[in-house]
Parts: sequence; C-alpha cells; structure tokens
Amino acid sequence: MTLATEVKKLTESKPFYAVAGVGDFAVEKLRELPEQLSKLQSRRSELATDLPVKVREYADKAEGFARDLPEKAREYADQLTHRATEVYEDFATRGRKVVSKTTGTAALELEEVSEAAEPAVAEPVEPVKKTRSTKAQA
Repeated sequence: MTLATEVKKLTESKPFYAVAGVGDFAVEKLRELPEQLSKLQSRRSELATDLPVKVREYADKAEGFARDLPEKAREYADQLTHRATEVYEDFATRGRKVVSKTTGTAALELEEVSEAAEPAVAEPVEPVKKTRSTKAQA
C-alpha cells in the first residue's frame, strides 16, 4: 500500500479523530492557564490561612469515606465507564470538526509529502567519450 492509502485509512478511524479532539481541547485549556494562575496567585494568602481549618475538616470526613468506600467505588466505576464513553465520543466529534477544517490544505500537503517520499529514479549516465586531440601546430 502507498503512504497516501495508509494515511487515508488512519484518518478515517475514530481513534484518530479522538486524538485530534484531545489535542484541540488541550490547546484550549493551555490558553486559559495564565489567567487561572493569576487568579490562584491572588488568592494564595487566603488559601494559606484557611489550610489548617480545612485539614481538620477533611480528617474528620475521611473516616466516614473509608467506611463507604467499597460501595462508592462500585458506583464510581460504573459512572466512570459511562462518562469515559461519552468523553471519547465528544473528543471524536471535536476531532472530526478540527480535521475537517484543515482537510483541504492538509490533503494537498500530504500529497506533496507522499510524492516527495517516493524514491527518486536515477537517470542513466552516458559515459564520457575521450577524444584524442592533436597537438597544435606552431
């Protein structure tokens, strides 16, 4: 199979679109990161003063969570399976949109790369014929 055929087969698969969707989502979230960091830095002192109180509250709640853990774990596993399927579908849909936006130019670039990747065919070299030169007469 040619490179173009392999790439076409890959790009028509759902996992390919899911990965494209994940990449697009990651870029979106990374763009939001500076704003979120500045918000957290402004709340740093507030969070530091609340920390001891929060630690005591969470320690008290931890015992109750430990008792309910086996039952909750089964519930969470069921929910997680369902949610993971939804997220996978969402990323695949998002990826299809991203890929469809760039398909036109990407297809042309891929075709150029595919053609460039084909091995070059050497043209036959004609042997150089040596001619005897006569000495110039003076």
